[in-house]
Amino acid sequence: MTAGIALALSLPIAVALAAIGSAFGLGKAVAAAMEAIGRQPEAAPQIQLAMVIGAAFIEALTIYALLTVFIFQGRVG
Repeated sequence: MTAGIALALSLPIAVALAAIGSAFGLGKAVAAAMEAIGRQPEAAPQIQLAMVIGAAFIEALTIYALLTVFIFQGRVG
């Protein structure tokens, strides 16, 4: 097995792991935010803002993983 074949087989697995990790992270963040809003409804705007910023960072990491796969995919051939 050459390095190109190993890279071609591992790239989809890497994106899948990044997406699964991102999904778990987003689920936990949203669940915690909804629970906090349920306990303190008057703080909902601040909690929601923090949740959206955190979700954006989590999504950015997933997009970076996808871009890395696209960059390495060009080197496989």
